[in-house]
Amino acid sequence: MKTKQNYFEKVKEHLVELDYILKVEDEANGMFVIDRQEDGIHNLILDCEDPILIMEQFLFEVKNPSLEMYKSLLIKNRDIIHGAFVLEENRISFRDTLQLENLDRNELEGSLNSLSLLMTEYNNELIAFSKQ
Repeated sequence: MKTKQNYFEKVKEHLVELDYILKVEDEANGMFVIDRQEDGIHNLILDCEDPILIMEQFLFEVKNPSLEMYKSLLIKNRDIIHGAFVLEENRISFRDTLQLENLDRNELEGSLNSLSLLMTEYNNELIAFSKQ
């Protein structure tokens, strides 16, 4: 049976192989904070919560909520390969979850690439929403 520590080490190994900057490594809580600025990944939290890996990156604070903004985010959710936009109180984040037990590097890389692609394709809209 795998333990939280085993999952933590497995995720860390994949992140190192993928050349992510590990800003925070909290083994006791099974948590990482990673960066790769050139891919739009900044302070992405990875939390090993057996049986899943939760990945979440804060994107912006909603200052003036609008139906148009929420509709645009929901429409874009359909195009996101892995993960989705989420709303928690007045914060928009990207969130994805993966099964820890069978997690391989390609699966993790796919989710990270999905976020990177989203940040590349939708960056201007996200910036505009953050300024509203």
